[in-house]
Amino acid sequence: MAQALVETLPEVYDLVTEDETPVDNLPSEKQQRLLTEPLYSSWAGPGKDRTFLAAANVGVFYLLRAPAILPDVFLSVDVEVPDDWWQKEHRSYFLWEFGKPPDVAIEIVSNTVGNEDGEKKKKYACMQVKWYVIYDPQNQIMADKLTVYRLRDFEYEQQEGAQFPSLNLGLKLWEGTYEGKPETWLRWMDENGDLILTGRERAEQEQQIARQQRQIADEERQVAEQERQVAGQERERAEQAEKLLAQAQQRTERLAEKLRQLGQDPDEN
Repeated sequence: MAQALVETLPEVYDLVTEDETPVDNLPSEKQQRLLTEPLYSSWAGPGKDRTFLAAANVGVFYLLRAPAILPDVFLSVDVEVPDDWWQKEHRSYFLWEFGKPPDVAIEIVSNTVGNEDGEKKKKYACMQVKWYVIYDPQNQIMADKLTVYRLRDFEYEQQEGAQFPSLNLGLKLWEGTYEGKPETWLRWMDENGDLILTGRERAEQEQQIARQQRQIADEERQVAEQERQVAGQERERAEQAEKLLAQAQQRTERLAEKLRQLGQDPDEN
């Protein structure tokens, strides 16, 4: 094993794991972030004590002497990034290091030359990526904006819907505004079909819930104050009634006393 490691490491260090060539456009970059950040901000994960890695534009190496394939976004569960991730052998996704292929690979079509439904699909199938997703927002190469393939043996077949049951995840097209841009966005959803929120959306939701809770508390205080006022008024009315009754009894007693002084017995009337 040690000998194999010695033989492998020099070849890993010869691989091109990153370069400085700009390859993305602004819409794709924003879409990639929308598919990675929410998983870390709001997703509970694939299951209890299960880890995951979501990344954008990171090379996936499946053969030692072959160049990497570069998904726009990928998700791999039950893996962990090593602590020394600045080391060459840990800076990219090497299948022989992580022990498994990604579970989902997503390609965002921005032109007609990426061959997303051709050569790339074959490579992902050879790599044994379980789900391959093509998002074509402008229908440049696909009939549908969202196409999902599921691996069967070593070939992909198109899947109805965009659910990934073993991951407790799915994808959906969402009409909305993200970072100031109204658009049709591709977003993750949970097993119940609810959007997995971005960190900002989650913070805004928590603030809204806090405001609603404060409003409810204020309304409860107002109701309690009104009840106290009503109770106070009822006490005042009861006290006034008792006072009037006492005064009436006093008048009755004075009248009875005057009758007795006149020689009449008030009890006989």
